[in-house]
Parts: sequence; C-alpha cells; structure tokens
Amino acid sequence: MKPLKELTRPNIWNLKPYSSAHNECGATAAKVFLDANENPYNSPYNRYPDPQQSEVKARLSKIKGVRPEQIFLGNGSDEAIDLLYRCFTCPGRDNVVAIEPTYGMYKVCADINDVEYRTVELDQNYQTTADRLLHACSDTTKLIWICSPNNPTGNNIMRDEVVKVINEFQGIVVVDEAYSDFSSERPLRLDIAKYPNLVVLNTFSNAWGCAAIRLGMAFAQKDIIDIFNKVKHPYNISTLTQRQAIEALKEPYEVDKWVKTILLERGRMIEAFRLLPFCERIYPTDANFFLAKMNDAQAIYDYLKSNGVIVRNRANVHLCNNCLRITIGSKSENNELLSALRQY
Repeated sequence: MKPLKELTRPNIWNLKPYSSAHNECGATAAKVFLDANENPYNSPYNRYPDPQQSEVKARLSKIKGVRPEQIFLGNGSDEAIDLLYRCFTCPGRDNVVAIEPTYGMYKVCADINDVEYRTVELDQNYQTTADRLLHACSDTTKLIWICSPNNPTGNNIMRDEVVKVINEFQGIVVVDEAYSDFSSERPLRLDIAKYPNLVVLNTFSNAWGCAAIRLGMAFAQKDIIDIFNKVKHPYNISTLTQRQAIEALKEPYEVDKWVKTILLERGRMIEAFRLLPFCERIYPTDANFFLAKMNDAQAIYDYLKSNGVIVRNRANVHLCNNCLRITIGSKSENNELLSALRQY
C-alpha cells in the first residue's frame, strides 16, 4: 500500500485532536473531579463517559481476538463508515469503489462527503473478482468497500478474491463483516496483523442483539485506529451504551446459542419458502437473512404489510428484481410470516 500519510487527507494528518481532561490525566486515581464543568450532583450520570471506552475494548479484545489498540468503537458502524471518508478521501477529488448491490450507507456517505462512488456490478451469483474491482480503480481511488456476507444478497464474497484485492490495492480495503457471526468462514479481523491496509467492520446490532445501543466496531492496525481517534467526537459513546455493551460481553455463550438457534430457523424458513408457489428462487446466504425472488414482490410485500408483517422489499435495488429480504426472527415470528404467506 501507499504510505498512510499519502492516503490520509492532509488536514486530518496535521490535525491536533481535542484533548479532554480524561485523556490528559490518564489512569490517575483521582478522587475529586473539577476539570470538565460537570454538575457534581446526579451521580453517575453527571460525569462524561470514558472517551476511549477502555473497559469495553478490554473485554471485546478477548472475545474478538484483537488487541485493544486495534479497536475503534463508533455510534453504529455508520460512524466508522463516515470516518473512513473524512479521514482518507478529499472531497471533489478522490473516489471509492464498491460492489453493487451492497449496503446503501457506503454511497450515502460518499455523497455527503462529495466523493465519487464507483460501482462494480456483481455477477448472476452475486460474486465478483479482484481484477474487476481493481480495474475500476484510478490513481485517486482511496477506498474499496466489500461487504461480506453482503447485504442485501446474504452471501460471502469469495475469500481468495478479497485477499487478492487487499494484497494488490494501494489504498485501504474495508471489509464489512456485520453478519460474519452467522457465517462459517474465518473472520478477516483475525488477520489484520498481516494487512496494513485492511479495515474490518463489525457491529453489536445483529448477533449480539443490541441494535438499540448503536455500537459499531472497526478493527485495523494501530496507526489507522489512531487516525480515527483523532477525528471522532471526544465522547462519541455514551456511558449507558458502554455499560450495556459490558453486560452483553459478559455472556458470549448466550450469543452463541442465539446464533445457533437463528441458523436452525434459517434452514427451516428457506425450506418453507421453497414450497411457496410464488417463490421462484432462494439465493445462498451466510447471514441472518435470505433473499427470495418472488413472482410479484411488491404485491406480496403490500399484502404482508396489511397483515402486520414487515419484511424488506428490495425489488427496486439493482440486480434484486422482485426480491424480498427476509430477516430470521424468533420461531413464533417466523411462523406468523409463513402463516400469512400460506394464505396469500
């Protein structure tokens, strides 16, 4: 890859970050806090949260197999996505490359940051090659986005092709592993030590059942994480979110049970959908959802909505014509969906 200084937006590289008193005093065992203009009453909510989320990262490190200094925590993965643009792309000059279709926030953030967004269309099996992605790049391409398992298609992008992109691209490769807990493939976050240009995203929203706390993760080598920490808001993760994350991280085996249950339900739901006369195809999935091609996705979506069952209509997404995306819910929720469909 190019030197990180060349990839980083010049004003960001030279940025002197805001320094809070928490950062300046470090691990000092202080008793009296008269530094941050806080109200002395209404403990513990009167104090600002830990700006580096040290306890969360320490616990997460053991579970995710990465060092604390290789972890960035954001307000959902969307904060990390936006930071990648703000740190490494110059508005009106640089571009990024992404597979298509994929998670929509990559393009939204590109548009917000005035960065050209180039797409590489997936094939009929929702796959691509490293050569096609690299061919779409130019001298001003800073980021390549690869969501794997991909959203909305559900499948893993071929690992050999992803690794080839990481090895050959001179910029930063972002692999979004939001749904990796539901896949049998080895997570790329375990290999960040090999790749200085790799950033891996993950989230508490799916396998961890914590979408409400809005906590996303980015894993990368320390020099990239340090740049994120320069740019992020000083107290970007609230005390309440950090506390709930710590509670969740105390029960990783419970999460394993949830994942196994969801995978069993996924298999059951796919088999049930195959029997529906108006379901034309089920696409392979490595996530906690699957993409189903229907004979009239809009009509079926409207019917389900009128019966109080909400799925995701992807019929207007490129290469997803007449497709519904079905999230795997609880057994009772899944049964309600099937019951409604069998009466369609």
